[in-house]
Amino acid sequence: MEFTKSLLKGKLIKRYKRFFVDVNLNKEVVTAHCPNTGSMKGLLDEGNEVHLLKHDDPKRKLKYGLEIIKAKKNFVGINTHRANKIVHHGLNNNLIKEFKNNDKINSEVFFNKETRFDFLIEKKGQKSFLEVKNVTLFRDEKTAEFPDAITTRGSKHLLALIDAIKKGYKSYLIFLVQIQNMQYFKIAKDIDSKYYDNYLIAKKAGVNFLAYRCKISSKKIYIEKKIKIIDE
Repeated sequence: MEFTKSLLKGKLIKRYKRFFVDVNLNKEVVTAHCPNTGSMKGLLDEGNEVHLLKHDDPKRKLKYGLEIIKAKKNFVGINTHRANKIVHHGLNNNLIKEFKNNDKINSEVFFNKETRFDFLIEKKGQKSFLEVKNVTLFRDEKTAEFPDAITTRGSKHLLALIDAIKKGYKSYLIFLVQIQNMQYFKIAKDIDSKYYDNYLIAKKAGVNFLAYRCKISSKKIYIEKKIKIIDE
């Protein structure tokens, strides 16, 4: 996934009301949209390098959108709306080992009245649901973690993926690690023990869990390599 134009580098001042960040950009303070409703734990230190995308749409209230934060020397892609686009690019370009040469890829598919999965993939008659979780948390230099806050919605998706297996589908969940240099991934069970419990239940039930790291720059973000999931 390539950005439509070059990103602008600034320094983070603060985030507030979830959707706003103040940034020092070329000695001017600008307010940018923050396209991430999560806690963004560990990323919001004042003075962190940030990269903004300037929008030309006159209807937008905010001219700038936050795309990347540099934290502990690593670029982190924080725009959750880009996660599915990155995975879709990976699917189309055979960057995900488990999903090469697919026959059909459908996005945003309802499984039931309450649950919609990110992708329904067909290959040789087999249908597989794929759910995407964007990962921005890392508390050591090599290990990414999810979630960064309690996620009841995430647990709901795990249980729905189990139900999909019972109905003849294959179920996959990909943890999209938008953090440079990570070698491992694990569930942050100290942050959400219920999600960890449901993760173990889903794994035992046959849900396939994948973790893929992204290559991140101010020009583009794309899937780079598969990393190991650690179960503790």
